[in-house]
Amino acid sequence: MADLYHIGFGPEDLGDQRPTLALLSGDPNRATQIAQTKLSQIKTLSENRGLNSYLGFLPNGRPIISATSGMGAPSLSIVVNELVQIGIRTIIRVGTSGSIQEDVKPGSVVISKAALCRQGAANDIAPPEYPASADPFLTVALVEAAQRLGVEYALGITASVDTFYEGQERTGSANPHLLRSLQGITEEYRHLRVLNYEMEAGTLFKMGNVYGFAAACICGIIAQRTRAEQPILEAKGLAVQRAIDVAIEAAAQFA
Repeated sequence: MADLYHIGFGPEDLGDQRPTLALLSGDPNRATQIAQTKLSQIKTLSENRGLNSYLGFLPNGRPIISATSGMGAPSLSIVVNELVQIGIRTIIRVGTSGSIQEDVKPGSVVISKAALCRQGAANDIAPPEYPASADPFLTVALVEAAQRLGVEYALGITASVDTFYEGQERTGSANPHLLRSLQGITEEYRHLRVLNYEMEAGTLFKMGNVYGFAAACICGIIAQRTRAEQPILEAKGLAVQRAIDVAIEAAAQFA
């Protein structure tokens, strides 16, 4: 098989001990951080289109890929499709997110067991009523990893939406005039016990169920939407590091 068009590498680049698990970050710098700080024998697979991807080995000697999905579900859907084509069968999204519950604090992590999915890309994979649910075994592995590491976490439902500003009911942007259907939606989701907003998990979960791979998501909480719209930059480093640590700990059981 030739290199896949978007990710820029193919199965022949993976060596004799081919990985079946990928950690997927929206931010290429996070994919690089995971590779450089958590993996050994790192090989750069591609930096095509900013979709940085690395092959490396966990402390237990198992190979994994640290890859970049880009921002949002359309980009993620392309990367995930191509990762599955090269043999990946387990994907953990390692992301950032904003809490909409007062008791889910910046610096902690959210492990998503399912998503309230309001994403156009997901509707191309399966109809809106098709459940956007994470793999239960991989999700439990994340929870157990957080417990072993002493990381503060919440387990629950995530709202996956297509836009950072309008779709997450932010009014402090270039467009303060939200559609009526979006006005008050955060409070509505809060009453539904949704924990957080992000932009990829719902599509990832539907793809996992349709394609037949295990999908899970852990996000570091970098915004407290019960208090302000903007991310809390001081919390980002800790939140991201915790999400990475938990994902690596869980990945060791599945790689």
